[in-house]
Amino acid sequence: MEVLLVVGIAVAVFVGYNIGGANTAPAFGPAVGAGVLGKLLAAGLMTVFFFAGGWTLGRQVVDTLGDGIVPGELFTLPASIVVLFFIGFALFISNFAGVPASTSMTAVGSIAGLGLATGTLDWETMGRIVSWWIVAPIVAFWISGVIGRYFYPTINAWIAIPQTEGSPFGADASRRETAGALLVIVIGCLMAFSAGASNAANAVAPLVGSGELSMNVGIILATVAVGLGAFTIARKTLDTMGNDLTELPLTAAIVVAIVSATATAALAAIGIPASFVIIATMSIVGLGWGRATRTATARDAVRGEGTNVSVGALAADEGATVGDTERRGENAPPIGEEEPGDIPAASDLFDPETTGRVILMQNFVPAVATIGAFLVFRFVPVV
Repeated sequence: MEVLLVVGIAVAVFVGYNIGGANTAPAFGPAVGAGVLGKLLAAGLMTVFFFAGGWTLGRQVVDTLGDGIVPGELFTLPASIVVLFFIGFALFISNFAGVPASTSMTAVGSIAGLGLATGTLDWETMGRIVSWWIVAPIVAFWISGVIGRYFYPTINAWIAIPQTEGSPFGADASRRETAGALLVIVIGCLMAFSAGASNAANAVAPLVGSGELSMNVGIILATVAVGLGAFTIARKTLDTMGNDLTELPLTAAIVVAIVSATATAALAAIGIPASFVIIATMSIVGLGWGRATRTATARDAVRGEGTNVSVGALAADEGATVGDTERRGENAPPIGEEEPGDIPAASDLFDPETTGRVILMQNFVPAVATIGAFLVFRFVPVV
């Protein structure tokens, strides 16, 4: 049994390692992409605030995750190892591909595989969770799209954060740029805290629920493993969220972080494991899409007129300066009168290939965990 426990701990560490790789990018990808943070500092902040979230709110999630989707008595040590293995294996696939996947969806999928195989799945709980997984990204997309289309120029002028060549905390940076950089870091820390509150359970809940680990030891173990993943494999997913998906100026990074963090916190408040990877991705795409559509009015779009949309919508807005207020603020060109040349195509709005890869992996990875766990529990006498 001691050897089996060592195996269980090793698998839990493997899961935590991949959680660190998958969750660091949504929390700090906007800050890294905007040049506010380096990858090492982002990993350090992720580790600290993940621990804070797990040590406080995460205790309740550990208790509920082990007894909500399936009965807690099913989590024997062998069954816990199988569940954790498929969580870690599926997340490893996404991290190896450089695409952050939803840890919560993957963990719930693996546990659901156990429930399906044993006929003990709580369909009411699963239906509630899945419904919010569908609704939340759509809401984030449209909120961000509305902000991008109707409010982004005004927000850009109001924030007035010029981006200098150097660090936003350097001697040449303005106080507004420094304040904006601090804001996007704080929001990233809040997202890391939320990740700890909801995702520490994904790594250790089965072992804690089975009584093999105490709550405190489990949370510390999860944090160490997450930190290891944040400092290593997360470097590739940070590139995907911060650079490959879209080129984010600081103003856009702040908007995306606020929308994503708010949606994630709202889901956590009603007891839903938050898939903030998908929420953040759809927020980025929605904001950029909304910003790009300012070249056409709604009436023109219906008529098929004036829909020559710039694809450099966010990348070209390198941050307003105080002197830009007239150009970008209240006197910004009305919707439909802003030409594609007014939003220079500095680079693609977002890379369609990368975006498609992100969306595909965020559905494929939980499916791998669910199907794999189901097949093992269905045909191998583990439970």
